[in-house]
Amino acid sequence: MPPSGSKNKKPLDMVVKLALGVLVGSFALIWGGMYLSRPDRSIPPYTVGSQIGHVVATHVPTGTTEQQIESLLKRFRKVGRQTHNFASMKVHPTTSGDPGGRYRRIVIYVFDDGGWTEPEALAKYVAGDAAVAKEFEKSVRGYYRLQDQEEERGVGPVPKSGEVSDITRILFKGRVTDPLPVDAEPETDNSISPL
Repeated sequence: MPPSGSKNKKPLDMVVKLALGVLVGSFALIWGGMYLSRPDRSIPPYTVGSQIGHVVATHVPTGTTEQQIESLLKRFRKVGRQTHNFASMKVHPTTSGDPGGRYRRIVIYVFDDGGWTEPEALAKYVAGDAAVAKEFEKSVRGYYRLQDQEEERGVGPVPKSGEVSDITRILFKGRVTDPLPVDAEPETDNSISPL
């Protein structure tokens, strides 16, 4: 007979061990999936509203700050410099079939009003409708242009050829081979915290 203070522990049943393993493994898979698919918080959320040829209209939420739009434009510039492959930025090929590359020429407009990213509005702008073009260009919050090796990006309405308004700030104009400024891309947050 065992002493009165001690208890004999029964080993866990194999089914209980298996259930605990499945439970812990499920939580590990869920956490890993959430970590790997977390949104990129270094740029504002955006969607590609429409695209006609090499002209792309993107939409950011209302209230997106100028600094956030600038960070999005920096990301477009980084992609243009490093890979010339904007597929990771949700843009369909703009010059498919071109031996120089699938994104040899691209113009991306950023709006905080989703109406301007509708296919009908972009089609009228590309077709040259003067009334639509004036309002379209005035509503742009930022833009990025890439033509072969020449690129330009700016915050504010699209500048007319040769004239820049006081409310448009050109962030960069030059060749993709020009050296980047020191503050080209902010450090990304690699923390695991959801906050």
